[in-house]
Amino acid sequence: MRIGITCYPTYGGSGVVATELGKALAKRGHIVHFISYAIPSRLTGYYDNVIYHEVEISTYPLFDFPLYTLALASKMVEVTRYEKLDILHCHYAIPHATSAYLAKKILEPYAPVIITTLHGTDITLVGLEPSFLPLMKFTIEQSDGVTAVSRFLREKTLTHYGIEKEIEVIPNFVDTNQFQRIKQHRCSAYSQQGVKIIVHTSNFRPVKRVPDVIRIFYEIQKKVPSILLLIGDGPERSLCEHLCRELHIEDKVKFLGKQQEIVPILSCADLFLMPSQSESFGLSALEAMACEVPVISSSVGGLPELQVHGQTGYIAEIGDIDRMARYAIELLTNPSKHKTFASAARQRALHFDAERIVPLYEQFYEKILSQKTASIYNGA
Repeated sequence: MRIGITCYPTYGGSGVVATELGKALAKRGHIVHFISYAIPSRLTGYYDNVIYHEVEISTYPLFDFPLYTLALASKMVEVTRYEKLDILHCHYAIPHATSAYLAKKILEPYAPVIITTLHGTDITLVGLEPSFLPLMKFTIEQSDGVTAVSRFLREKTLTHYGIEKEIEVIPNFVDTNQFQRIKQHRCSAYSQQGVKIIVHTSNFRPVKRVPDVIRIFYEIQKKVPSILLLIGDGPERSLCEHLCRELHIEDKVKFLGKQQEIVPILSCADLFLMPSQSESFGLSALEAMACEVPVISSSVGGLPELQVHGQTGYIAEIGDIDRMARYAIELLTNPSKHKTFASAARQRALHFDAERIVPLYEQFYEKILSQKTASIYNGA
């Protein structure tokens, strides 16, 4: 198949999943075209059948804001016409699915099928804005096929928007051959000193509750010699750095910024913290679990669909810092239990391996394409 993929190229779950899906599809013989305003952060290496198309945005004094939605639609039309795309797969509904709808109307009757994958905040935050809600509902219903990354997100979409369209759940995935613990890793010096390593990865938005991560760690380090590694960057980083100084733990908290290679970091981790306020799936937690790192998380969204309380880690209510800290201390001070949890985390991650999940997308593509063919035939 000839597949166009549009996603946000930034350091976020939807862009990571979209990019990894495109690379996996290319390995399986499909021709994949990425269409975005910048090259996706995970699109590394060379593939004969992966092509990147940059959306160029012109600026004019007349317009106060860049017209990205329109520029993206125009680029989708161009790539589809010249590359004969079968599918336009949009990750994150606004504005990508909206642009795809415009492109489809321009290209009819030779338009590709439009697949929209819902990832989380496009449904739970952005789409609920009064200015966006009617557009979100319309573009989802006008997509030829819709998927969501968790049962939680599917139900939220159906409830919030009153959508009757079928939404198929295809969970996020991880390449467990790539994401597996490196036994000889660069952080072994900390382990030899008996220092436990705790990790958190996010885009430092308020919804991720990174200050809670720091407060949980503050309680942990009172009882367990430990350090906290924070991967990522975003609007609350300065606030978090200030909080560390207030708590006098700045020497125990390392802000690593955005990292391309996180497997070596996860390979030295003893625990992963995810106290999010909202999480449609929890891709970074899955990547940690694949590297044999138990997870302490909140009980929101799709996280209970990913990890198993009391086996792969622990789940607590949003904002329950004391309980999360107690869970963490229990695991970090009980080597036998930690080893059991680490093994269970890896086994759970294997259920979300790319080799299991990517074929589900292929089957979904084929189903939607066959429905389009049948519709054309019946219309004729």
